[in-house]
Amino acid sequence: MAEPSKTLRELIALGDRYLAEKGIPESRTVIELLAARLFSCGRMDLFRHAGEVPSGHRVDALRRGMLRVAKGEPVQYVLGQWEFRGLTLKVDRRALIPRPETERLVDHVLASPAAKAERPLVVDVGTGTGCILLSLAQEMPAGVFIGLDISPEALALARENAALTGLAGRVHFAGADGWDAFDPCSVDILVSNPPYIPSATVDALPPWIREHEPRIALDGGPDGLDVYRSLVGDASMVLKPGGGLFLEIGDDQGPALADLLEEYGFAEIQILKDYAGKDRYALARQSAV
Repeated sequence: MAEPSKTLRELIALGDRYLAEKGIPESRTVIELLAARLFSCGRMDLFRHAGEVPSGHRVDALRRGMLRVAKGEPVQYVLGQWEFRGLTLKVDRRALIPRPETERLVDHVLASPAAKAERPLVVDVGTGTGCILLSLAQEMPAGVFIGLDISPEALALARENAALTGLAGRVHFAGADGWDAFDPCSVDILVSNPPYIPSATVDALPPWIREHEPRIALDGGPDGLDVYRSLVGDASMVLKPGGGLFLEIGDDQGPALADLLEEYGFAEIQILKDYAGKDRYALARQSAV
């Protein structure tokens, strides 16, 4: 990479150029994130160290991280942790990397009438890192919070994150067959960011996604809707009258989800957009009738 006599500012510029040449998106942000980890500071605080000449040990560590990213590994996995709604979560290949769009899904849950119940039962289907469930447990004053996943590896990661965030006493995790534990009309909130990318599209994703994030968390079947078909049916049975269903969806799946929710008798169906103006969320309430 560069000689140890280079300042951090110079190292970041060199790293930015190298990663950009390798086709890494947002190369400047990536190299700054790697540098910030070495200085145990936020990315926005790097300017305080810009004129410093890092030790050889730090330069070597920066080089190793940069080379891993250049070979296609997501920077989040190189860092080993990622921020989600103020929580620092462990991230690795066992689960999907938490994304900003999913933070907005949590906003929709928190703004709903169902979240104002005295002690709501909240179920997160396909919990992955646990980011949704842990955020809700952190931000809701009371409730019972249960995360389900078909992947034992993802469940292990979610439990590690529960311990890391100090929320282990407020959340519970179980395999996907945990549906059997829920009585009809017993759940206040069901939230999910399920796999929704069509199988053929998964094969065409950038390598830093396709080759590193678990396919089971990405592949939604031929049309991307496989999980929704079963999930919406299960939700129609376990949600209380007036209970809320909150789903992250693909940007072309809004009409299909609206039709599916209507088919199962849901009310107040909404297809909402993300910050990029794309359809990203399907919200509905269980009919009171």
